[in-house]
This record gives sequence, structure tokens and C-alpha cells, in this order.
Amino acid sequence: MAIKLHDSLTRETRELQPAQPDGIFRFYNCGPTVYAAAHIGNFRTFVVNDLLRRLLEIEFGKDKVKHVRNLTDVDDKTIRRSREEHRPLAEVTRQWTEKFHADCAALNCLPPHVEPAATMHIPEQIDMISILEKKGHAYRTEDGSVYFKVSSYGDYGHLSRVKERELKQSSAFAAKPQTHDADEKEDGSDFALWKGHKPEDGDVSWPSPWGQGRPGWHIECSAMSKKHLGETIDLHTGGVDLLFPHHENEIAQSQCCNGTTFARHWYHSEHLLVDGKKMSKSLGNLYTLDDLKAKGFGPMALRYALLAGHPRKQLNFTLDSLHAAESALKHLRAFRAAVSERSSGGNDAGSEDPFAPVFAALHDDLNTPAAFGALFTIVNRGAANISTSAFDRVLFALGLDLTEPVAPKIEIPADIAALAEKRWAAKQAKDFAAADALRKDLAAAGWSMLDRKDGYSLEPAKK
Repeated sequence: MAIKLHDSLTRETRELQPAQPDGIFRFYNCGPTVYAAAHIGNFRTFVVNDLLRRLLEIEFGKDKVKHVRNLTDVDDKTIRRSREEHRPLAEVTRQWTEKFHADCAALNCLPPHVEPAATMHIPEQIDMISILEKKGHAYRTEDGSVYFKVSSYGDYGHLSRVKERELKQSSAFAAKPQTHDADEKEDGSDFALWKGHKPEDGDVSWPSPWGQGRPGWHIECSAMSKKHLGETIDLHTGGVDLLFPHHENEIAQSQCCNGTTFARHWYHSEHLLVDGKKMSKSLGNLYTLDDLKAKGFGPMALRYALLAGHPRKQLNFTLDSLHAAESALKHLRAFRAAVSERSSGGNDAGSEDPFAPVFAALHDDLNTPAAFGALFTIVNRGAANISTSAFDRVLFALGLDLTEPVAPKIEIPADIAALAEKRWAAKQAKDFAAADALRKDLAAAGWSMLDRKDGYSLEPAKK
């Protein structure tokens, strides 16, 4: 059963196949910028990529998939955090890299086969920039920076369709972060390949043919992908927020440097909303895995919730969705126990896979809602004629670890519980002024009351 995936470049759903004679499927996904804890929006992309990785291993074999995910450990954000905390850049990025790895492990994400860091690939980046300069695709400026000349690449904009809009400094796209420090570039659409050293960079710099400086963000991925996967890869993935300018710029610089197709297939997962709004610290709706653990939710509930919506559609995350995920996982645990009692655990050799509809949905553009629907149709029929091996194969594909300890229930003080009941009664009586006042009393006591259609829940307030 071939895996068919939407291609962001062609806007078509296409079959995934390895191109190289060795039969190894090569794919790259953009990793985190390690200056703070990744939030659940970031992890939607990483969990979707993990699902894809697992399906590829089932399809082609574990030894026939090579997955590379980078670490951005030098850019404006990491340098700013290093300066603010008066700590060496390497110390800051090491802290947040370790945190990222711990969160990925908790979410049962398979580690990439290679995880290159930008600071460990400076020579490769300098080499690519030098080639681009020699070919006339890049130019240096008086401050020691080097910029990619977008006008030198006629196919620029095909991924994002940016050429259908204006490529001028006054345009919305020219206002993207890659242009804010471009004092000397020839055109507003050009982007930095190498940034000449500035005082605010401190001791973060490397020698280059253009003087001391550091790489631009976009060249990092092109150089690391080329180093570990070759000039042409089978699939490049990431969040939709990276489609422009990052991935557009990766294509331009890679293809101009190497003279060949950079990626044969592109896939982007959509944004995660929280309570119907974009995540932000100011709204208080930006959650990390630790934030949700503090509210009593386990990582598997978050993984389930992040996979519940189609990856190419915006997903509205709520705490209610975690309650629903917990309920679903409870049913799956009970089903797994029932299957274990009835099954010898055989491999079902020669028999029809009872979970074929689940895999059919996953192979059809990662249609996770349809896959979960098919899975629970089977679960609701009961455990008869289901083997542990068949069910565990589905669990592997989805990355659901049913052995994760169930999160302990939060102890709610009696006075807080009484206050919540009083507020709920006021709301049911449509005394909204009283309900709002009681909600404020709960918040002042450090609790958040979350209304649902069938009742409410109490959680420790987000700090």
C-alpha cells in the first residue's frame, strides 16, 4: 500500500518513493531553534513528522529510511538569549537541546538518524556560499555580509507562489524577519547567506572569506541536508510557517549551488490554534509539555490530541481535547488488555489485516481523523479475532504508548470545589455577573475553571 502525500510544490497528492538505486528513502525536516522550550504548536509538526517516519519504516523497512532533523543553534534568537542570560551560546543551546530531546522522548517520537547542528557545519555553509558567489547568485557588502540575489534565480517563488505577489521591500513578504538587518542589500527580496559580525553578536563568529561573521538562517538547512542526504532528497517537511521564506530560500540557494533538484516532494503541516486563537504569551495560551503535565495530562494524551485533526488543516487545541484524548486512550488500553487475553500474539501471516482501513487512511495523505475513526470502529466490535501483533502494529504507526502511567488526578481542595459548584450553578441560572465574579475568585486562589458542554473541570492556573 503506497503512501500518498500532498506535495506543497505541485499542489498534488503524489506517491512517496525513494529515487536512489540503494532504495533508501531520504527525508529532512526542519528542527527546533534551541533557545527556549518548544511549545505544543511546534510539537504538532514534530509529531506529524514522527507519524510519517513510522509509516515510511513500515512501508520500506527500518534500514531503508534515513531521517535527518537539524538543530538551529545559532541565529538572532539564540544569540539574544545568550546575551540576556550572560551565558555562552553553547551552554544556552545545550540546555534547550536536552529539554527538546526529553520532550520528544516523552511524546514517543523516534530520534532522527542524524541530528546535525548548525554550528558544527560552518565549513559546509561557507563552501555553499562561496559556490553561489562564484556562480553570480550572491554578492558581498561592505559590512562583510553576503546576500543571495533572488533575481538571479528565475524559478524563485514556485513553492509559495510568491511571484504572484510583489517582491518589493514595501510588500508584506519583504517585511519578513529575514530583511530586518539588510541595510546594504541590493533588493528588498534578497536574503542573507552570511552575516558580517556586529557588536551585539559578542564572541559568536567564525572566520570566512568575507571576514568574521556567522551564517544566515536559511543556508544552514541547505548545507546540512546536502552533507547528510546528498544534493537531492526524496522529501522535505516542516510547518506551514516555514514555507515562506525559509523553504523558498532553501530551494533557491540549493538548486543554484548544486545545479539539480533539491527536494522531490514537499510537505507542510498547518498551524495549531489554542481555544480558537493563535498562540501567544500575551494571551496566556502558549503551552509547553511541562505546562500540560502540571495540569495533570500525560504526554500520550497530547500526542493523541495533536494527531486528532488532519495535519493539513488548522487544529483547534483545547483542554477539553485532552480530556477526550484521555478517554480514547483509556478505551484503547482496555481493548489491548482484552486482545492480549484472547490472542496468542501471532503475526497473522497469510491472514487479512483487520486494521487495513486504518492504514489505508494513514497512507492517504496522513488522514488521521479517518484513521482514528476506522480504529474505533474495530475497537467497538470487540477483541475477537484480533491479534496483539496486529494491534501493536497500529500502535507503532500512531506512536501511541499505552504503557505510559496514567497521570495522577489533581487533588482539589474542598473550598475550591465548593466555589466551582457555586459558579456553575450561577451560570446555569444565567446569573453571568455572579458567575464572572466567582471565576475571578477562583483565579485569585490559583485555579482555572474550564466549562464544557456537559459540565466543567478545574485545573491549576497557568503560571
